Amino acid sequence: MGIIQYPFGAGQTLTHVLESGSGDRNVVMIHGLGARADRWQTNLEPLAAAGYHCYAVDLPGHGSAYKGTDYSYGVPAFAGFVRDFMDSMGLEHAAIVGTSLGGHVAGYFSVNNPKRVDALVLVGAVGMMPLGAEASKNVRNNVKNVTRDGIAGKLKFVLSKHELITEDFINEEFRINNSPGAQQAFDILGDYIVDSIDADSVGNALKEFATSKPMLLIWGAEDQAVPLSVGESARDLLGTVPLETIPGCGHCSYMEDTARFNEILIGFLDSTRG
Repeated sequence: MGIIQYPFGAGQTLTHVLESGSGDRNVVMIHGLGARADRWQTNLEPLAAAGYHCYAVDLPGHGSAYKGTDYSYGVPAFAGFVRDFMDSMGLEHAAIVGTSLGGHVAGYFSVNNPKRVDALVLVGAVGMMPLGAEASKNVRNNVKNVTRDGIAGKLKFVLSKHELITEDFINEEFRINNSPGAQQAFDILGDYIVDSIDADSVGNALKEFATSKPMLLIWGAEDQAVPLSVGESARDLLGTVPLETIPGCGHCSYMEDTARFNEILIGFLDSTRG
């Protein structure tokens, strides 16, 4: 199974898609803050080989997606974008996988569109409980820092395995996060995170969602950005949802221990069939 890439109109919003596999066992993968769809590239082909039709998409303001200042960057708008993507792609339903801020988006989409969600997987996710004022301001400062040194520092913060951070990786991140419109989009998104994101928390709604839909939490044991303690608190809040921990990984376990992550994800999705 290979991966194809192409620009795509999700409703009226331009995005960039990575796709692998075929059939109607759909999986939509949502990246985190300041990242992009190709962060999932080591997961797509193994999922496709296991029988899933996988799509990873750039959220507005990220990667090669639309970056205009007239967009309402934030969790509700991003969840609407996921709905528009599925509508435009002709996906009636899918398993939704989201990491970090993308996990918040995945959760928000799921509780508002439960009939379209086959299963929900949250990876080092935020949004199940409030961030709080101090943490929100720290996130805003980080997302607005798109200097080369700032980007290198952020990669070292989110990845426990620093050998993955090559000069090419840093340069690519720098170029993309300094592309036309990116800084303005991150400014708007950073202000949303400080001013409004906690009002969009979905922990209690997900507790109800999990009573009727399969759901899984996956966390890197060494996650500094969203510590494992947050995942444990989310597990306790949700009650019936298992938490899988991947040793030796930071915030990006899907990149850092691809084999183990894919094993967990595919095993969970296989268990939900039917």
